[in-house]
Amino acid sequence: MTVPLPPLPPAADDAYRPGGRSLADLVDAEHRALLGLADQVTDPTLDPAGRRAVLDVLTAAVSRHLSAEEQYLFPAARAAVPESEELVAREIEADAALLTALKALSGPDDPTVAEVAERVRRHVSRVAALVTPLREVASDAELIRLGNRWEIAEEAAPTRPHPGTPATPPWNKIVEPAVGVLDKVRDAVSGRRTRLADLEHRRDA
Repeated sequence: MTVPLPPLPPAADDAYRPGGRSLADLVDAEHRALLGLADQVTDPTLDPAGRRAVLDVLTAAVSRHLSAEEQYLFPAARAAVPESEELVAREIEADAALLTALKALSGPDDPTVAEVAERVRRHVSRVAALVTPLREVASDAELIRLGNRWEIAEEAAPTRPHPGTPATPPWNKIVEPAVGVLDKVRDAVSGRRTRLADLEHRRDA
């Protein structure tokens, strides 16, 4: 079974392999980064300013990740691994709950930060159960094409939690980039950190 995707340009032969990173590899790498951020934000030795910076980056990373996940990973899993339908439906609900919990945080000292970090860890564990069978049935070319679209989606995605936005195509592919523009304007005005590299620069300063 193939994963339905927009058509590729004509290729010389069936062995055509697009450039880019596999969706499965991207998801695995981002999950490792999210787990690292979850550990950092709950580190009792972290100073308040550091915790604030880590929480901002974790919030942005989760928001981008879930947006891309709902645009490309979940539809691909539903199409290629029919038995994943129930798991995808539950994960969409869990994504909304995670975004709601992030949005409700009053700051880095909010006592529910630890609960949010645990939600992130559970998310990583559950979604691995979707990625593994998708990796087995999708071709390398399909996974790379999905990975390319994932990266484009993340660049346009919101950097703040918006649990009320649509979670399924086509509407999420229309609404999420529009919301993302507004988020990025707010980030630029406030100087908010949203990338892992921002934390590395802070440590080097």
